[in-house]
Amino acid sequence: MPARQAPLAEILDALADERTGDAALQRIDAIRREIAGAGVFSIQRNVTTAEDPPGEIRLRRFYSSEGGNYPVDGTKRKTLTLWTECLFVRGRVFVGEGADTLARHFDDYAQMQRWDLQSFINVPLMRDNVCYATFNVFIPRTRWQAHEILGIRVLALAAARWVPAAPDLSHRFSDSSHPDSLEA
Repeated sequence: MPARQAPLAEILDALADERTGDAALQRIDAIRREIAGAGVFSIQRNVTTAEDPPGEIRLRRFYSSEGGNYPVDGTKRKTLTLWTECLFVRGRVFVGEGADTLARHFDDYAQMQRWDLQSFINVPLMRDNVCYATFNVFIPRTRWQAHEILGIRVLALAAARWVPAAPDLSHRFSDSSHPDSLEA
């Protein structure tokens, strides 16, 4: 359990003083540890292009608290699932609790088991009704507390200014005013 919980206003004020993305994300990572304790934190950019197959999303890691095991610039593909629909089609936060939920939604679950990760929060970073990145926190506990979920969501909003959208992402979606399509 974290030793101290800083008020969210204090956190946001401190982040406003950062001048580089790397420094801001490192500070966000430290605050994330205060809020939720041990775990893994990453940000995945949506780098899907018109050349990618319809119904697939390509993600590239932009930040990782554990770069040795989850390196920055690592990529993965996701197909349309409950997880991708929640984040990329509906623009909604996905909270998963328990190892069985983690295993159902992540094909790299075997790697996560080595860290004893059991629960997660994925927050979509949105621009013009398009999820351009996800803010991801994984913990070695089976349950989240309400204040942790709120704190992680606020941190995701604070991090959004430091995460650039992929240049041609908006061309991936056939109708940006209708967020129910993943088709090119």
